Amino acid sequence: MIAIREALRAGLFARDNLVKNIFAGLVVGIVALPLAMAFAIASGARPENGLYTAIVAGLCVALFGGTRIQIAGPTGAFIVILANITGQYGFAGLQVATFMAGGILILMGLLRLGSVIKFIPEPVIAGFTSGIGVIIFVGQWKDFFGLPVLLGIDAKFHSKLINLATALPHLSLMTTLLAILSILLVIYAHKIKYLKVLPGPLVAMLVATALQTIFKFDGVATLGSVFGHIPRGIPPFQMMELSLDNVTALIGPAFTIALLGAIESLLSATAADGLAGGGLKHRPNQELVGQGIANCISPLFGGFAATGAIARTATNIRNGGNSPLAAIVHSVFLLAVILLLAPLAEYVPLCSLAAILFVVAYNMSDFRHFGYILKHSPRDGKIVLLVTFLLTVFADLVVAVNVGVILAMMLTMRRITITTNVEQELVDEDDVAHVNNQFKRNVIVYAINGPLFFAITEKFAESLANTHNLADAVVFKLKAVPFIDFSGLSAFQETLEKLHRQKITIYLYGVNSQISAKFAEVGLLKLVETSSVFYSMLQIVKYDNSLSVNADSNSGVVNKSN
Repeated sequence: MIAIREALRAGLFARDNLVKNIFAGLVVGIVALPLAMAFAIASGARPENGLYTAIVAGLCVALFGGTRIQIAGPTGAFIVILANITGQYGFAGLQVATFMAGGILILMGLLRLGSVIKFIPEPVIAGFTSGIGVIIFVGQWKDFFGLPVLLGIDAKFHSKLINLATALPHLSLMTTLLAILSILLVIYAHKIKYLKVLPGPLVAMLVATALQTIFKFDGVATLGSVFGHIPRGIPPFQMMELSLDNVTALIGPAFTIALLGAIESLLSATAADGLAGGGLKHRPNQELVGQGIANCISPLFGGFAATGAIARTATNIRNGGNSPLAAIVHSVFLLAVILLLAPLAEYVPLCSLAAILFVVAYNMSDFRHFGYILKHSPRDGKIVLLVTFLLTVFADLVVAVNVGVILAMMLTMRRITITTNVEQELVDEDDVAHVNNQFKRNVIVYAINGPLFFAITEKFAESLANTHNLADAVVFKLKAVPFIDFSGLSAFQETLEKLHRQKITIYLYGVNSQISAKFAEVGLLKLVETSSVFYSMLQIVKYDNSLSVNADSNSGVVNKSN
């Protein structure tokens, strides 16, 4: 309960903040009401399961999360993954996978992996979120148009698209008109004088429900006609059946939920910090623990996977929410709704929820940002973006993220490899007296610019291949080497051993403390003249010239006397 403790210390539970947070919590609860049901249905669950998730997960993240302004619940980003899990393993399997994902998230937080998530490149995130938006958009055609078509759970995107497009001539006119009205209200309700105080999704759902209740249009599917009775309240605590077979079968989906949940929640928390201002910083590792607890507890009370919801968190901040109280009020409001008004949900048309998801899908796709990356990003970023997007849509989200990250890493390493070079310098830039001209014997200076890692070891070896034919001594200038990995270390050691066998004097110049310590650890400094690192070229000149008297007799080799 770190967030609550910090809020108390900051005085955010004082009377003036109390009112603001209660109001913000009520607004967020109203926004979450239709979204929670819509996300649940799209994920293959019942509408009430979405409400259970928003209530339980929202409360847990408020109590145990790493930011005091995060709102958690079911989100659009999960729809594609969860629908596939539900289709393959049933809702009970989805709950088991959610519980396991919660444990993985807790472990990630305890291992302090919260900061690692930020290294996922933006083109990867933009690619898979845009892809998810496209999938959600197409997936809602059936309910939006009232199409008489059956879509297989395992059907690929292109197959679903073809089946839906083929069925379009058979759409339900009243369903489509009601859906179009709903989507217009979602977008423009805030511009209507007496409706601007209410969130657009809620207005759309209420108006569509009222019209369907009054006129009873033929062919318009409702929550009641599809799902039957909507129960009041939250189901009692029920432990899931965890067997070895279940765990083995669902470990992959669980990791997928955990990975996406971690990315989504931390992106939301980061965005919240920016919106809130005032130097607010979330605790990423604690946030993962809080999200993990939420996903462990949610399925025990009829819920499923949840994460930080960017849109609801932004709504919370814009309405004055600045403490966990707002998220708690949001959960209490939804609990009150399901206790008092659950039976009324049976009259909600599915097409109105599909219209809400249309807008969610459009916002998720964020094609403006997608186009901006395509226009202004380097070629590598464009490739990663398009590959991730296409794989998300036509293959699998997990495959898309994995391939996107790996591809981004490979392209980055390629770029580093190209920019990293080993150059022979005739005059050292740090010495205005033309140091190289002061050496009394043949000395070559090599400057290594960039990290010395596995991808450039071959280039390094090629650059130094003929050194023994040219020099009495070699200076390695390493000021521009930020780090060295094991492969780079091995290649460098091999080069120094070769030079040492050829009786060429070796000097190191400008090595940072971390690399120097690594050199000492593997015994590499034993091959270097004076067994140490010089910090100026002038030092090397003076030292080497002091040995030049014996150069002829020793063939460039000097006995060390350290």
